[in-house]
Amino acid sequence: MSNSDRIYVVLPAYNEAGKIGRVVEKVRKITTVERIVVVDDCSSDATSAEARAAGAEVVRHEINRGVGAAIRTGIAYGIANGFDICTILSGDDQHEPTEIDRVVGPIIAGEYDFIQGSRRMAGGKVVNDRPFRMITTQLYSLLFSLLVRKRITDATNGFRAFRVSLFEKHGIDLNQDWLDRYELEPYILYQAIKTKQIRLKEVPITIYYHQDPKSYTKMRPFRDWWRLAKPMVYLALRLRK
Repeated sequence: MSNSDRIYVVLPAYNEAGKIGRVVEKVRKITTVERIVVVDDCSSDATSAEARAAGAEVVRHEINRGVGAAIRTGIAYGIANGFDICTILSGDDQHEPTEIDRVVGPIIAGEYDFIQGSRRMAGGKVVNDRPFRMITTQLYSLLFSLLVRKRITDATNGFRAFRVSLFEKHGIDLNQDWLDRYELEPYILYQAIKTKQIRLKEVPITIYYHQDPKSYTKMRPFRDWWRLAKPMVYLALRLRK
């Protein structure tokens, strides 16, 4: 247990003007968070300006590289600036920042190294869920659990926290081009579970889905579904490391 752990929040964002400022303002109220880093993945709107005005530090990609690349940039920022614990939330106001302390608490206490948020376990909550989304996320989590041989109730949840030292310490290579888009998040979760020295557990969190269908998700069917499945297939068959 360490009372000196430096905690920061990464908010990957692409064209989130109108939302990102609200998210940053909410996170700023969490006293355990030292810094908020918005990684703007080449937005064409006022995402960067709005995030800065709300009090975040902004790192901008000059070309659109994908959410995986944005998360990788955020992790690299934490390593370079001496932070201990990285917390990742959605930049589109789907997660509840007041739950950050619940997520990072077991890491600060020295009990776990990696916490995965779950909307599907007891205590979790989904606001404005849709039947198709509910079925597909649960099916994905079931397949993911079978491959890693550990029950994971919400493998697609983007709310998570971990010690930034894990990747270098355990030889988990995030700097692979095929992880630039939706592949990175399931890759990280898969590797964290399969690395026996990493202590991992899920905690219940809340997700809010917006009523506007255009803001519900940026994922495209089939192409991006494959991107979510690719790490499971590649790692299970040892086609990638």
